[in-house]
Amino acid sequence: MTSRPRLVIIGAGIVGCALADELTARGWTDVTVVDRGPLHATGGSSSHAPGLVFQTNPSKTMTEFASYTVRKYTELGCFEQVGGLEVATTAERWQDLHRKHGWAEAWGVESRLIDPAACGELWPLLDPGKVLGGFHVPSDGLATAVRCCETQARRATERGARFLGGHTVVGVEQHGGRVTGVAVESADGHRVIQADVVVCAAGFWGPSIGELAGLTVPLLPLAHQYAKSGPLPGSPGTGPILRHQDRDLYFRHHGDRVGVGSYAHRPMPVAQHEIGPRGTTMPSVQAFTEEDFDPAWRDACELLPPLAETKYEDGINGIFSFTPDGFPLIGEAPHLEGFWLAEAVWVTHSAGVAKAVAELLVDGVTATDLHECELSRFEPVQLSPAFIAERGAQNFVEVYDVIHPLQPMESPRPMRTSPFHPRQRELGGFFLEGAGWERPHWFEANRPLLEDLAQDEIGAERRDAWAGRYWSPIAAAESRATREGVALYDMTPLKRIEVGGPKAAAFLQWLTTNDVDKKPGSVTYTLLLDGKGGVRSDLTVARIEEDRFQIGANGNLDLDWITRHAPGGVYVRDLTPGTCCVGVWGPHARELVQPLTDLDMSHTGFRYFSCKTGYVGHVPVTAMRVSYVGELGWELYTTADLGLKLWDTLWATGLPVAGGRAAFNSLRLEKGYRLWGVDMTPEHDPYEAGLGFAVKMGKDFVGRDALSSEVTRRLVPLLTAEVVMGKEPVRHDGRAVGYVTSAAYGHTIRRPIAYAWLPAELAEPGTSVEVAYFGRRVPAEVAAEPLFDPKMEKIRR
Repeated sequence: MTSRPRLVIIGAGIVGCALADELTARGWTDVTVVDRGPLHATGGSSSHAPGLVFQTNPSKTMTEFASYTVRKYTELGCFEQVGGLEVATTAERWQDLHRKHGWAEAWGVESRLIDPAACGELWPLLDPGKVLGGFHVPSDGLATAVRCCETQARRATERGARFLGGHTVVGVEQHGGRVTGVAVESADGHRVIQADVVVCAAGFWGPSIGELAGLTVPLLPLAHQYAKSGPLPGSPGTGPILRHQDRDLYFRHHGDRVGVGSYAHRPMPVAQHEIGPRGTTMPSVQAFTEEDFDPAWRDACELLPPLAETKYEDGINGIFSFTPDGFPLIGEAPHLEGFWLAEAVWVTHSAGVAKAVAELLVDGVTATDLHECELSRFEPVQLSPAFIAERGAQNFVEVYDVIHPLQPMESPRPMRTSPFHPRQRELGGFFLEGAGWERPHWFEANRPLLEDLAQDEIGAERRDAWAGRYWSPIAAAESRATREGVALYDMTPLKRIEVGGPKAAAFLQWLTTNDVDKKPGSVTYTLLLDGKGGVRSDLTVARIEEDRFQIGANGNLDLDWITRHAPGGVYVRDLTPGTCCVGVWGPHARELVQPLTDLDMSHTGFRYFSCKTGYVGHVPVTAMRVSYVGELGWELYTTADLGLKLWDTLWATGLPVAGGRAAFNSLRLEKGYRLWGVDMTPEHDPYEAGLGFAVKMGKDFVGRDALSSEVTRRLVPLLTAEVVMGKEPVRHDGRAVGYVTSAAYGHTIRRPIAYAWLPAELAEPGTSVEVAYFGRRVPAEVAAEPLFDPKMEKIRR
């Protein structure tokens, strides 16, 4: 927006106050913050939150949010930097703390691993004999949440904002598809506060506010227990915040008492209509249930023996917000322009989230990668009340668990299955889950193919137990079958979007980086950029007809982005639910498909990156000659009702094997094909990501003016001594200089591969580096890409 709009923030908790501060600091001063409770202890989660801020997170974005929160609140004088200590009492946790230390190093947070004695020095009440070691972050600490609210509200007020306590929101006014104001009730009666922008930062009240706006807010309020010990004569009175995650506990000092928080109890969801009536001292504080806390207190006393000399008191069941995937909810409602969410944000990330939302509102773009947090990331099936409730509760259960990066949710499953799923099950598919889809990672039916493989082709000895989870040596057999024969890969989970209308070509030409205004039958690899030139997504755009395009996208975020930008005369439609796709790849792909089809599948008759419509057997298909594994082949699309027939028609030839995602990932890394959201995000531009070939600077497109071909970092392949998993720090000369994105064993080249971001001066082939993997130094070397078939002879034949 070029003007300074009237803006209403719903919720004067720590997020609302932080957002008002960030907005007014950027010149947006017509800001009104309303809350149903009194200022500034409004009765929401901020009012009872114990304030612990542990920064390190497997998500780079969440870590950055927390680090900004620490810096800001320290400057404002409402943060006590006492440090953070996490202890391990099991071998599995001690290994996980090594992994966490790697995240901290990768994301730029100073940390160290310490022995039991050092843990005891930091926490004198702790029994060092109970722990194997600890993870210490000196800059972690305690935010005094209500003081943070007051301080930021005062700053915002001094710049022109106003805060209204005792104002209950009863309506979100709208007209013509955009928000116009907020209806409130207070002691003075009913009125409407006019607004051009409304931001819902109402915390656990978010679903009720969303309902007023016609928006599903996928958030589950859950009660979480916290109590304090009695006075402890030997307590130091201060010290680091402490986590004992093996027992789902955390601790902090309250003078001569110790606060104990527990996630060990059963999930205790609180429905929207129950929050107020069940509240005790405030809406967010529910009646304490001692029977749920007693086991946690026993575990706490075991780690901190002096606690046993006292009894717990001042217990509460305090409400916090949980989402289906554990990330915040940030973004504008898809159907209501000007209505935004900044929801499911804890004190830990409050200032960082507020800064990002303020940047989005004022500048239209943020420097932070938000793809994990954007509201539109959820598919419709993930917005059902049952899904939100089940997954929110499970995230509570797992909040301190050691989670493998490939570990899928166990329930509710299955939800989304491709038409090929029955055959995949017959072949002994091992399924993981993504975006609700059942995705086969390998097939037991292919185990006999292992007999012909050498050990260094399988690479099992290059994997430790962690890298060996959710993996099978069968992936090596499926990889070879793809390289030497032909394999079928289920590409149905790929988001498929149709864009059409008289202005469709001009629209896509402006929205994406490459030249997509080619003749019908062309296929183009292109990018979506944001206003600062960051890569929002990569797409495959097929021009089916003059005014109709089919787009292969990465997910619902792309559908939302394209829909928001579509002008009149252009329609956007999600094709995914009613269609399916199988990738037919390998040197024998033409031998498999040609006898079954009326299309000319020869190299000259069906060129690389082109598409045609025709039949495979009885099945009408759209065939695209593209490959994500670096082999000859096609993606074959048809309607969902004919998918099983298509699979059976191809399978009946006796030529193909089924390939899973484990082989697929190995094959794509050998070719250097990027995976958006993992290898590159909006944090990166096309040139540093190695995608400059997909940018045509001779035309106008979103993000063009922000681009520069000069880079200071690059995404490069490393050949490593063993298989790593991703998100590990990369070191050079003893210091962290980058981090790993994707990793796998390259079964064809017979070497472990890891893609990583490195400074440009270290991105030259031959540069020696190290990957810090669970505390071990794994030697690695920068390699030239692609690692396989650099002349593209395998694909273009």
